[in-house]
Amino acid sequence: MAVVGAGISKFGAFADKTSRDLLVEAFQSMRGSVDRGFDPREIEALYVGNFNSELFENQGHSAPVMADWLGLTPRPATRIENACASGGAALRQGILAIASGLYDLVLVGGVEKMTGLPIEQATSVLATAGDAQYEIPAGFTFPGLYAAMATAYAAQHNLPLERLQRLLAEIAIKNHENGALNENAQFGKTIAEVMEKAREKAIMNGSRPPGWESVYDFLADMRANPVIASPLRLFDCSPISDGAAVVLLAAEDRARAFSKNPIRIIGSGQASDGALHGRSSLTSIQSARAAAREAYEMAQISPRDVKLAEVHDCFTIAEAIAGEDLGFFAQGEGIRAAQEGITNRDGRLPLNTSGGLKAKGHPVGASGVGQVVEVWKQMRCEAGARQAARDIDLALTHNVGGTGQTCLVHIFER
Repeated sequence: MAVVGAGISKFGAFADKTSRDLLVEAFQSMRGSVDRGFDPREIEALYVGNFNSELFENQGHSAPVMADWLGLTPRPATRIENACASGGAALRQGILAIASGLYDLVLVGGVEKMTGLPIEQATSVLATAGDAQYEIPAGFTFPGLYAAMATAYAAQHNLPLERLQRLLAEIAIKNHENGALNENAQFGKTIAEVMEKAREKAIMNGSRPPGWESVYDFLADMRANPVIASPLRLFDCSPISDGAAVVLLAAEDRARAFSKNPIRIIGSGQASDGALHGRSSLTSIQSARAAAREAYEMAQISPRDVKLAEVHDCFTIAEAIAGEDLGFFAQGEGIRAAQEGITNRDGRLPLNTSGGLKAKGHPVGASGVGQVVEVWKQMRCEAGARQAARDIDLALTHNVGGTGQTCLVHIFER
């Protein structure tokens, strides 16, 4: 089967939009991407990734609501919830629906409206993806859980925390540089631009100009980049976001009827694991390793064949761990990949050319589908200024739920 259309809304904070508005925006974007056009009435089923519309918007039973607003009733509509991996899980259900022979044309969407709540309430909603009996009562939030992973990573690989923070900063810098070139990103500025804006604001307020000589000085300044959960700081964390993404899947024998250049899905893997507190290791996500093995085996490729990947960087440490879990780097080497230029747009293996969750934004139900939209654009050479330097004929997406209780890996071929 193949992706024959892909679209995305702007990611950010939109007081005047609901999740249904955002999904419609992404759907209209997708319609414009289908080379040969299509009649929406041809869509046979809808799968929507959404984490928690009940608590974020007081709206349950959201899939038929989405179908109604897209004009797709009475077609079957199903919501998929797997925390931050809801979008990737919805994609897999769409793949299985076509592979079963039941449908030939399926719409897969992902959406979340998160900014309608104060930050402390949004944090509490996100915490429901952790272990509510053991982790959350102990005071953990997701920054705290990933901070524990970062601290364990530093200890395992003999990295002083200051050195770890510098290497994590390289990941943030790279992803913000990519996000600055993404018209739909929540953070459309490089960290250097953010620094200069902060400097200008200080001068306008009559304050003494900060003495930052580089972005590293800026990121080391506790006032500009405070610690959220040590060793993670503000610029290590993805934001609270609103947004939606949509892809159109077609059976292999129908793909060319819609697209001049369809992107085939040749591998799909899904796996699960227990909560973080019960694992033998905090420096690797076993569900990601298992899902990757399944996807590689299905696609009959190895990690070295992948030319580009969108990985789940909800925190900067997550990108480093993902690169190792996916087999791109040896243990302890994923943390250095950004500093060494390997994962830049002109590097050997570009990671998160969209800006990733870190800069593009992280409306959790939409993130897994949003990754596919970026892969679609890169593989069709439609990513504009952020187009990767090398030809991308094989790409991968990696979407994690919680701290790895769920992981989806998908592989795409042009």
